[in-house]
Amino acid sequence: MKVEEVYQYAPTMQPRRLISAGVGRVPAGFPSPSQDYSDTKIDLNQMLIKDELSTFVVRVSGDSMEDAGIFDGDELIVDRSIEPHDGHVVIAVVDGEMTVKRLRVTDTGVVLQAENAQYPDVTVPELSDLVVWGVATRCLHRL
Repeated sequence: MKVEEVYQYAPTMQPRRLISAGVGRVPAGFPSPSQDYSDTKIDLNQMLIKDELSTFVVRVSGDSMEDAGIFDGDELIVDRSIEPHDGHVVIAVVDGEMTVKRLRVTDTGVVLQAENAQYPDVTVPELSDLVVWGVATRCLHRL
């Protein structure tokens, strides 16, 4: 899976418009007639963005991360201030090529793991130029 486009997160200087959250949680089973209605306001920026200066949105292409819920054309919210650890979904640059994979740190080195059985894992050779550009924190895709 490749990174197609990168956008820097740019919050507006205008007051944020809050979205009304009609209910707290929505059950996926049978609706509850006793559930209370709430008119709570939520701020999507506050919910999705931890560090505005370090946040980017990347559009991805390909299907190597489908089993992680990341599909062709999805956009990932990426935080460059998070220290990458084993198991994180990362934006990695290997020998100048940007990709989205799950980071695996093993005793023998670094592996960039695809989340689709049709794609092999990428074992990063010791002398390769590897930069973990950022950690994906959210995936945005249309239903």
